[in-house]
Amino acid sequence: MKWALYENAAFAKQGWVATNEPQRLDAEWKSLAAPEAVVIANVAGHAVGTYLKFACVRWGLSPTWVKGQVQQCGVSNAYDDPEQLGPDRWAALIGAHVSVPGNCVVVCMGTATTIDALTDNGVFLGGMILPGLDMMHSSLASKTARLGSKRGEVVPFPRSTPDAITTGAARATCGAIEHMLGEMQQAGHDDVSVIATGGAAPLLAAVSGFPIVMNDTLVLQGLVRIGEETMTRRGSS
Repeated sequence: MKWALYENAAFAKQGWVATNEPQRLDAEWKSLAAPEAVVIANVAGHAVGTYLKFACVRWGLSPTWVKGQVQQCGVSNAYDDPEQLGPDRWAALIGAHVSVPGNCVVVCMGTATTIDALTDNGVFLGGMILPGLDMMHSSLASKTARLGSKRGEVVPFPRSTPDAITTGAARATCGAIEHMLGEMQQAGHDDVSVIATGGAAPLLAAVSGFPIVMNDTLVLQGLVRIGEETMTRRGSS
């Protein structure tokens, strides 16, 4: 569970706790003054959502729960079923739209890797989901005898099994991103940048053959923008 306090147009405090240690969130939040709003993108399940809801009771606030929508904060959702789009992906797309000018491919690297196409006028065209780098490693280690779970390096010509797995996982991810870049260009969207966030993003940036804009707070930026729009709408109603 990653969180941040946003005030005076900047992130004043940030932190994270493991989903199996929610009590640590109480320790981190107990000294915070009551915020104006709480915005949450939960992809960790019902139990975590219930805990977060009650964690906000201390401030007398009901959180805003992010979900995919047809349109929000200047971003339009082309998914067949907009609500099926994960709230973290939706927040990342909104964060990218407010922070990166022009067409872009938004890459979120967590348990899964998502690769999403966003036009300069805020249209989410669609995207891919593939296993994250850790999931690729663990899948091979658990399903294939003798490969093991040791991590290797990304090298031009892998000569050990750990290097072969790590290089394969990284190159597969880079190849998927390059494919999405090509799809956008074929659809008439030129000058496409790549923006990446998540724990494995630094490795991707180090080994890719194309420039990558790193943004560790991409999802949080999207949550801030959603919160701002929500408070404005409430204030005018």
